[in-house]
Amino acid sequence: MTHEAGDGHIVLAEVTKFFGDLKVVDVDLSIDKGEFFSLLGPSGCGKTTTLRMIAGFEEPTAGRIQIAGRDVTEVPAAKRPVNMVFQAYALFPHMTVFENVAFGLRIKKVGRREVEERVTDAMRTVRLEGMSKRKPIQLSGGQQQRVALARALVNRPAALLLDEPLGALDLKLRKEMQLELKHIQEQTQTTFVYVTHDQEEALTMSDRIAVMDLGVIEQVARPRELYERPATPFVAGFIGVSNVIHLRPDRTHDGLIAMNVGEGERILAPAGSAADREEILITVRPEKIKFEEVGEPASRVSATVADVVYLGSMTQFIVELPTGERLTVHRLNDEVRRRPVQVGDRVTLYWAAEHSFVIEHAEPSVSDAPGRGVGEIETVGGAVASRREA
Repeated sequence: MTHEAGDGHIVLAEVTKFFGDLKVVDVDLSIDKGEFFSLLGPSGCGKTTTLRMIAGFEEPTAGRIQIAGRDVTEVPAAKRPVNMVFQAYALFPHMTVFENVAFGLRIKKVGRREVEERVTDAMRTVRLEGMSKRKPIQLSGGQQQRVALARALVNRPAALLLDEPLGALDLKLRKEMQLELKHIQEQTQTTFVYVTHDQEEALTMSDRIAVMDLGVIEQVARPRELYERPATPFVAGFIGVSNVIHLRPDRTHDGLIAMNVGEGERILAPAGSAADREEILITVRPEKIKFEEVGEPASRVSATVADVVYLGSMTQFIVELPTGERLTVHRLNDEVRRRPVQVGDRVTLYWAAEHSFVIEHAEPSVSDAPGRGVGEIETVGGAVASRREA
């Protein structure tokens, strides 16, 4: 899938990277000034290599890289207007917090008074006032991460590049630091380019996200659009949990495509550009499926409850259709208490037609699927991707 580079603050134009005969990155990408932009994908998808090419630690095999309007493709890392923050904070243990933050400025021979002003300002930004005389060993993991951020921000880079910087923190601290990072980015208006494999982390912090797989960008979009309107089966499966359904439409009416799946039962989806296709692929999120009727037009399918899993604030149901396919349903526990559902119960599933989203760029093939019912339904989520048709 092609994503054209534009006139952004950071531009990767037809950038490819080979390691030997293996192509590991092939991207076009444009990142706006002052945005929090995340590169999201599974291990080995090329996101860190892409970040390292922006930083200058890796040279592209082909293509051009621009930062703040300047072609930096052949500019060494030390002379690029960016700073990088790693998972390993790489703080100097024998130096104080102040000395760690000031290190880059002193290498550049910045005057003493300006060093003090900029370091003080950077430490205030990351909320480390009063800790300037401490050594790294006297700080918590979150505080050490803030020192690393201050050390990068004090240089006033055109962009801050972050390679899974929260990976070494425990879950509670990581969630706190996600909000802290977003606050710092908004306060400084610095362009952040953030690499992560954590979908929730990317959705929480990012203005836009590029989802990568096998070295290419599957989709670039804002978090809500990625979740509600995935462009490919991989995105649908990687961002949260999704039911991916192959259908053969029986009719089109009032802007909707419909397929009959039983007596009085049907699956609906907006027709859009898929109106004339013999086979379509749609997604519907587990939380959109209900056990009670919803407003028309709506999909309506009978099923048997195969599994029930308590997940804290909600309950997950695995339901099996008469054809043997399974869907995942998420319901809030308040709803579950009002209408208890147990393994073995027969239920009818409902979801609004607008919550079936046609994946425009898929090219599924279900020609060998038996019968005229649901061609194929599969549930994908987390790091377990759907089949790689795209």
